[in-house]
Amino acid sequence: MTESNRTVSWSVQDTPIGPLLLAATREGLVNVVFRAGEETARDAVARLAARFGTEPVRDRSSHLDQAIGELHGYFSGTLRQFTVALDWSLCAGFNRRVLHELADGVPYGTVVGYQTLADRVGEPGAARAVGMAMGANPLPVVVPCHRVVESDGGIGGFGGGLEIKRALLALEGVLPEPLF
Repeated sequence: MTESNRTVSWSVQDTPIGPLLLAATREGLVNVVFRAGEETARDAVARLAARFGTEPVRDRSSHLDQAIGELHGYFSGTLRQFTVALDWSLCAGFNRRVLHELADGVPYGTVVGYQTLADRVGEPGAARAVGMAMGANPLPVVVPCHRVVESDGGIGGFGGGLEIKRALLALEGVLPEPLF
């Protein structure tokens, strides 16, 4: 199946970290977008339409339903590992290798350094490139880029904002809950 004839379904879900746009194809969950208010959701859907050559539909699919259910389980503390099928078509090359390693090799409640992740994919010295891959992650939360931190103990950056990264790490027990 070519990308130009894929059906893309999407939904916006309220979560403890704000609204998330979830999009799925027949292959699996393809995109998660933070702060998915009306304008952000419209922009994300337009980017998906341009990429896949078809207008995404605000409809539910089996992968989308599974992702929604798993996210609710994750945020309620009952799910520690996502099993929804993933469609990796929005990333390639080095980024895809790094994100696969992250998804498969950094479990719930743990963190990994940028350099360690670079070493794991056979690219020593590519810590900054790992950071770029995290920033380009089309599947945040599900592919847990929030678990990547600086080797000196710093929290590092995060495309969704540091307050969301802190909240996700607190949910997983890595950081204490924020006081306010």
